[in-house]
Amino acid sequence: MRTGLLTEGGYPFAGGDAGLWCDRLVRGLGQHEFDLYALSRSRHQEEAGLLPLPPQVTRVRTAPLWTAGGESGAVGYGRRARRRFTEHYGELAAAVCTAADGGTGGTAADHSASGAVADRFANALYGLAELAREEGGLGAALRSDLGVRTLERACRAPGAPRTAREARVADLLTVTGHLERALRPLSLDWYGDDALGAADLCHATSGGPAALPGLLARHFRGVPLLVTEYGVHLRAQYLDRGPGAAPAVRALLAAFHGRLATETYRRAEILTPGNAHARRWQERCGADRARIRTVYPGMAADGFAEAGESPDRADPDTLVWVGCVEPAKDLVALLHAFAEVRRREPRARLRIVGTVDGPESTAYLGHCRALAAQLFPDEAEGAHTVGCNPVSFEEIGSPYAPTLPEVYASGAVVVLSSVVEGFPTGLIEAMFCGRATVSTDAGAVVEVIGGTGLVVPPRNPRALADACVALLRDPERRARLGAAARARALELFTVEQNIAAFHGIYLEIVSHCPVRRDLLDASGAPLPFAAPAESHVPAHWPATPTWALPTTEPAR
Repeated sequence: MRTGLLTEGGYPFAGGDAGLWCDRLVRGLGQHEFDLYALSRSRHQEEAGLLPLPPQVTRVRTAPLWTAGGESGAVGYGRRARRRFTEHYGELAAAVCTAADGGTGGTAADHSASGAVADRFANALYGLAELAREEGGLGAALRSDLGVRTLERACRAPGAPRTAREARVADLLTVTGHLERALRPLSLDWYGDDALGAADLCHATSGGPAALPGLLARHFRGVPLLVTEYGVHLRAQYLDRGPGAAPAVRALLAAFHGRLATETYRRAEILTPGNAHARRWQERCGADRARIRTVYPGMAADGFAEAGESPDRADPDTLVWVGCVEPAKDLVALLHAFAEVRRREPRARLRIVGTVDGPESTAYLGHCRALAAQLFPDEAEGAHTVGCNPVSFEEIGSPYAPTLPEVYASGAVVVLSSVVEGFPTGLIEAMFCGRATVSTDAGAVVEVIGGTGLVVPPRNPRALADACVALLRDPERRARLGAAARARALELFTVEQNIAAFHGIYLEIVSHCPVRRDLLDASGAPLPFAAPAESHVPAHWPATPTWALPTTEPAR
């Protein structure tokens, strides 16, 4: 089977997001061939180069989303092409403006209207793709005065929401630049028989622009599409447009990405969210529940599982926190909670083992150090001993924290105090190590824990302290929870289960949605029965069928 793996800002770039799980997937499915189609986000990412690739990767094609223009040179449209562009782009802009009013209600008429707008957006999108294919690209047209005027006309049309009507010229230019970059895959030459058209399956590793090549391969060549979302692209777009952006820009871009997500979820043969939170987003955007399969990210368990086999290494009085030091992790609440823990359990200690990423993270770490010094003055057992602080701040690789498994193994309880959390990989690492956990109810924490740890509300230091004290005082309960957590993690969150799940999904899609291709002989005439039914079964078949081999008669 040949799979076209579609990424944005990730694999196979060395500095990309989600590179680890994609690399493990490709290496784990060695019986399949992979063609990689990657959209880069920055010059730095491209200069960092590519990761070492396994032999089953037969092709790598990249395209930038960060450059100023979509394609080199201006595309000069004739009169007919300009008319087609105005028609299709106007329809797409009108569908976006219709969606910018905040969505529809829950009545049958509302759902019918929403479906009509979704069809309008889809027809316009594919019309633009066909135009780009015939005329050599869309970037120059989208950035032209004609493109800006077409967008403005849709925003000023009768019935357009107030937010769109209030868009200024600067807002329209901002939206135009973003749309040009997001629609840049429409202008790529990735959809012929020598590219995605030759694939048996397209696997998009996220929504948004990464899924667009898959939509076009499906539209032009009938190639089925699988979409995996470990982080919801639509939610990320909502969060990226913060208070600094103009209301019209936020509304129009949110509407565009919402329509694109709806079209992606409608056309994908199967959707594989990484947790229930992502699944709910997909269902809210119109995904069919029957086509959704939750596939948890796979993590390497070897080093952590070895730590779980040695429970005696844990200090019974130590709490451990591991993660990236940032405000969303709410270390301030953790420190206040530990002050209560320390009051009730004077021998308790807290290890904060974190990584620092950027100036904001560095400033937050400094604030937490100052708070710890204020809450816990250096203590000494006697007049002639050196005082020490019960809270330590450490980094992975230091003499006292050489590896993550050793850090987790050193504590009796692992704590997570986040107010915002996606998929808690650190929590799963602690579960692999067989450690009892205390976590705040954020992101997919409850789904991951599944009853094998204690969960408290976020921003509640007293509840966090009560849970930590309960486990510190009950070693038997800690041992039971740690064993159950380890068994759950090894069952659900390993690389092996992730690869096995995708292998089954690949076969399911190809068996239900085989690509129908017209194979030709040397003269260009159709070749009947050229692709037998077995051609989609993952195995190596002889070039000459066995029934065509010459036979020899037995000697007489």
